Amino acid sequence: MPKMKSHKGAAKRIGVTGSGKATRVKSWRGHHLELKSSRRKRRYDGKAIVTGESTKQVRRLLPYLGV
Repeated sequence: MPKMKSHKGAAKRIGVTGSGKATRVKSWRGHHLELKSSRRKRRYDGKAIVTGESTKQVRRLLPYLGV
């Protein structure tokens, strides 16, 4: 049986916490930040935990991540 390949686009965007949960960076934080309000930019700060049905998708895309 050949090795399974990780989805490279997903591998660059998704990490894993010490407890084994998948993390992702929030969207809308890329550019044009000067026209977004401070409140809106704060909402996009930091990382988020991947939840629900998305966890199954991450497991399929990244079989060796350990999610």
